[in-house]
Amino acid sequence: MIPVHVEVVRSIKSATGLTDKMITTDKKITSRIDHTFLKANITGKIVDSLCKEAVEYEFASVCIPPYFVKKAAQMLTNEKPRVCTVVGFPFGYSCTPSKVEEARKAIDEGANEIDMVVNLAAVKDQNWNFVFNDLQTVAVLTQMRGALVKVIIETPLLVDDEIKKLCEICMKVNVDYIKTCTGFAGPVEMDSIEVIKHYIDDSIKIKASGGINSKSFVNELINAGVSRIGTSSAIKIIS
Repeated sequence: MIPVHVEVVRSIKSATGLTDKMITTDKKITSRIDHTFLKANITGKIVDSLCKEAVEYEFASVCIPPYFVKKAAQMLTNEKPRVCTVVGFPFGYSCTPSKVEEARKAIDEGANEIDMVVNLAAVKDQNWNFVFNDLQTVAVLTQMRGALVKVIIETPLLVDDEIKKLCEICMKVNVDYIKTCTGFAGPVEMDSIEVIKHYIDDSIKIKASGGINSKSFVNELINAGVSRIGTSSAIKIIS
């Protein structure tokens, strides 16, 4: 006898023309979400809610400002979701030693993942040696302390050649993820995902973020090979 849920899925496929690859379960979605709130008006109560929701829905992490890392780490002790925070956010042009200290302090206070913004001023100035050294310095510190490093390259502000060069640098530095956007300069677009995929191998994963607020778009991103989703609309997406 065929289980009822299988028949339901078959009916959905028949009615919509979806394939197995196109249908993504909620579990596959929730396990990839970085439950995010990075606006300046965040409060302790918001962090409380983020952490409780992350545990309830088994999100990959909560992504919050450095100020709240210690609080989130305490709330998520012995829980599955990880603690993610940002460095050099949102413009990336703080000096390298400042980024290193931000990352060090965040990890000391319980962060498992660091989302670091590339120095966009140096990118636009085509000072690739500076960009490499900036990323490598923070990445080495972060990874030596056992945390993941995700490099935010801010795709809405880049042309394809700049994305290509940043992918090449990220490969050399051996970062864990390339992340598309801060969300402050515009939304992620599928074209950018395809460009990134073209210039990296399986050693680096992709985190998409910026304007992601629907399950259909999340499905599209996952099917395109995205491993993490950064969004402040997680509850809306899974509801």
